[in-house]
Amino acid sequence: MSAAPQTTLDAPASPLSNTTSKPDANAAKNAAKSPPRNIVNQVLDVLSSVRLGVVLLITLIILSMTGMLIMQQEVEGFAAYYALLTPAQRSLYGSLGLFDIYHVWYFRLLLLVLSVNIILASIDRFPRAWTFIKSPKLDAGLAWLRGQKPSATFEMRATDHDELVKRITTAARAEGLRARVSEKGGRTFVFAQRGTWNRLGAYAVHVGLLTIFTGGFLTSYIGRTGQMPLSPEANSPRKRANTMSQTVFNLDQLGQVKVQLPFAVECLDIKQTLIENNGGIDAGNTLDWSTDIRITDEYGTREGVVSLNNPYDYRGYRLFQASYNPTGNARNIMLRLTPQDGRPVQQVTIPRDGETILSDGTRIQYADFFPDFFLNGSRPDTRSTEYNNPAAQLIITPPNAAPVRGFAFASDLPDSAPVSAPVAGYKLRITDFEKVGTDHILSVQRDPGSTVFYVGSSILILTLCAVFFFSHQRFWVSIPEANNTGIYEVTIGANTNRNQQGLEDRFARLTNRMRGIAPTTPRDDDD
Repeated sequence: MSAAPQTTLDAPASPLSNTTSKPDANAAKNAAKSPPRNIVNQVLDVLSSVRLGVVLLITLIILSMTGMLIMQQEVEGFAAYYALLTPAQRSLYGSLGLFDIYHVWYFRLLLLVLSVNIILASIDRFPRAWTFIKSPKLDAGLAWLRGQKPSATFEMRATDHDELVKRITTAARAEGLRARVSEKGGRTFVFAQRGTWNRLGAYAVHVGLLTIFTGGFLTSYIGRTGQMPLSPEANSPRKRANTMSQTVFNLDQLGQVKVQLPFAVECLDIKQTLIENNGGIDAGNTLDWSTDIRITDEYGTREGVVSLNNPYDYRGYRLFQASYNPTGNARNIMLRLTPQDGRPVQQVTIPRDGETILSDGTRIQYADFFPDFFLNGSRPDTRSTEYNNPAAQLIITPPNAAPVRGFAFASDLPDSAPVSAPVAGYKLRITDFEKVGTDHILSVQRDPGSTVFYVGSSILILTLCAVFFFSHQRFWVSIPEANNTGIYEVTIGANTNRNQQGLEDRFARLTNRMRGIAPTTPRDDDD
């Protein structure tokens, strides 16, 4: 009958060999005579140190947080933010490059040095990690095994030595371990392990970080961000654009530079989805902004839509909604036309810059819109951006007559008001209109490192999960040489690089399987 397992807790870990060698008496003298390490090796030691990597990473995190606390110059609304700063803040932030922190020279330098640190640290420490895979430790001394936590020594009965080895290897494989048998010093060793690849997890994390940094470098050196205002009005200078405006900052001076694009963007239409149609066009009453565009370049033309949650990508550039002109306008107007000769009233809908032809051949063109109409001398204008007195300017061309200008109002005006007088035989009235801003402002971003960044982030997330949720577990079983009694005193020890509780659970199940006892806890492949 085999003895109960005993966990040895008091045996200290010791070297595999019980013999120790005395230090050479001349070692200190020889070391004193050895030449000092050259400057190159000293620099490499510093660059590959973990301490330097931690300091650099913390510094980059602080700078990145600074970039979130201080508005960056390419962000919409920077001019208003900049105007609120004191002259001292402007000078200090500008001289330190804090308005463009992710492109300033020292931020790039820190990224470069951290990348070099990760590469050198990986090269320096990889050979030791690789030995766990290429040359695993297959045997161990009894003293060393008994010093492991957990460890156990117990007796096992078997008809012969080979049958015992087979039972142990079968039990190991049942626990999801890869087992190997070796012999040394008259004893047989069964070495079993799982999760060896976990030793290389740190280097996969390094690959993910370097990939992210590469994406950051690409964006920093090649990337561009600018603004492109677009209007659907046919006579507007913002109808078509092939440049974007990029904010630049030089100490205490703000400016804009034009950046040429490899294509032209034409605005076909803009829309605004409101929560309450009777409300204004402010952001609090808006669900979505949408801009219909046509892109033209040497490859032809293509049309697309840029909405709040639907950016448009083309040739490495991304266009997405950034802002809008809050001056009220109308995407289309619905008119009630009352003929002065007693004919039936007509209802028509005209889109912005559009026109319609009435049954008698009269052509009505939608020319302009004023959300808060007033006459500035003889010129129509708007007092505010709000829809306080909405009116549309129309060009009316009767058959065989010259075109005349007229106005249609959404509110009732007295017949004596000159602007409400019939035009070309029709009394004009706006019955409804679709509210929209005067123009939309798109943000144009060229970010060549974004795909690289996402790949690196995916690698980093997956490898961090793999590193922290899995572990490398190793087991050694020492079996004495064959004897005639059929009783063998077996010693087993194990260790892991993390998740000690998971190792102890598997250790208990493995020892029970070796002794022929059914496991009392289920096997967990993730421990």
